[in-house]
Amino acid sequence: MIERSAEDADRILQVLVRGGFQVDNLRITTESALQDALVAHNWDVVLSDYDLPQLSAQDVLQVIRDQDLDIPLIVISSHIGEEAAAHIMALGAYDFMMKGNLARLVPAILRSLHEVENYQQFISTQLALQKSETLFQAITSNLPGVVFQFLLLANNQTSFPYVSDASETLLGLSPQKLMNHPTLFPELILPDDRKSYHQLMTISAEQLSTWNWEGCIQVKGDSDIKWISLRATPRRVSENVTIWDGIMINITRNKLAEREIAQSREQLAELSSYLQKIKEQERARIAREIHDDIGGTLTAIKCELFPLMDATRKPEFYQQKAKSIEGLVDRVIDSTRRISLDLRPGILDCGIVAAIQWQAKEFSDRTGIACKVACGNEEVSLDSDLAIAIFRVFQETLTNISKHAQASRVQVKLVELENLILLEVTDNGCGITENDVEKRNSFGIRGMRERCQQLKGSFHISGDFEKGTKVTILIPTGNLEQHSEQLVEVESQFNKPPEFEYGLKKRKFRGFE
Repeated sequence: MIERSAEDADRILQVLVRGGFQVDNLRITTESALQDALVAHNWDVVLSDYDLPQLSAQDVLQVIRDQDLDIPLIVISSHIGEEAAAHIMALGAYDFMMKGNLARLVPAILRSLHEVENYQQFISTQLALQKSETLFQAITSNLPGVVFQFLLLANNQTSFPYVSDASETLLGLSPQKLMNHPTLFPELILPDDRKSYHQLMTISAEQLSTWNWEGCIQVKGDSDIKWISLRATPRRVSENVTIWDGIMINITRNKLAEREIAQSREQLAELSSYLQKIKEQERARIAREIHDDIGGTLTAIKCELFPLMDATRKPEFYQQKAKSIEGLVDRVIDSTRRISLDLRPGILDCGIVAAIQWQAKEFSDRTGIACKVACGNEEVSLDSDLAIAIFRVFQETLTNISKHAQASRVQVKLVELENLILLEVTDNGCGITENDVEKRNSFGIRGMRERCQQLKGSFHISGDFEKGTKVTILIPTGNLEQHSEQLVEVESQFNKPPEFEYGLKKRKFRGFE
């Protein structure tokens, strides 16, 4: 109470007690006392005279406002006019009444307490709502997609009551623009996918089942096509209104990965079929050579031996037959050696460097194409399986050059790096194109790439029109995990200018610069 008359204060307290209140009160007359009282205790209501010498009702309102308190002020005065009453009510007083008529005091206090309670509940609700909205915004802003609400009316009219900010990135449309013009989203869908979009939406609305749809969209001004996955849960708002809560996600990477996996499996199946075919052809070739060459020669030897069973012949006859048989045996030995070399060159036992040099010389002798080999070391110690794999890739490369390159010169470089082996074959032919590399029947290149991948290495092929083709393979000779950084570093140099060739950057590796 802000009241200077103790008698008036007692009369007010009696009214409150008769009204059913249990009263805890404090009577003050100064502003400092008011400030101390408001700090020391939580008060339900302030009852104040209109105009005390040291503290007016207007000052009381200001103190309450300064301390940011929600305490209703009821002015009780013995001399207040209508104009002053209207003024104090406009400033924020809850009610006013005359001391001579306190009949409305108890109802006014009850009403004020109820309104304060409602206001505090409203503030609490607002704070909870703000916290919830902040949390919701934080979640939606970090989701990899567009969170939305979608509304469908009985007349097939649609709307987006809510769209998250991610729509700008995914759809190229701001949330407000999409909410104002909901038909813009179906217009982004490619024509082939619009029918399934509307069909699945209709089924979901009729059966209240989850709406799952995947399709392609193209954002205006963007040449790329995006794959979108839409998932939403419906609920019936009224008989004619259905609303969905859902999310749209960009699944383009997943679809591209699926497509690559499918293509890889298809290519692998084709390669396997091709390898099986080649294996059967090679078996047939070897069988034919054994039958026609070795078998025919052995038959000839048998025919030459048959007359020797006649002991009545002259010595010259037997000497002639022996020379003939000796020549036939030499032919069998040569055929056996040639077939054996085709299956596995014995030169591999002398090391990969010797095998590469031998194969290059054999290629030059057979095709007339000059083939020069440069090695960083006279001997490179490799596992036998690794050496065979590198040798087979080199053989296939030379085969492709002889078939397609129209080259007159081939340069080969074999370099042993730190736990890596680098083989580079360059020709001066017509130059392979990207279309040639990607052709479905380019099994030779595909086989070389698969062989290198099996060895945890890398295979690169590039061509320059009318200037030639370069084939580069890089294979680890030790633990791949221990040398992965070095592998990446060297690989990154493949497309560098000539002075950075082979990733060596003018560093010396075992005498080879």
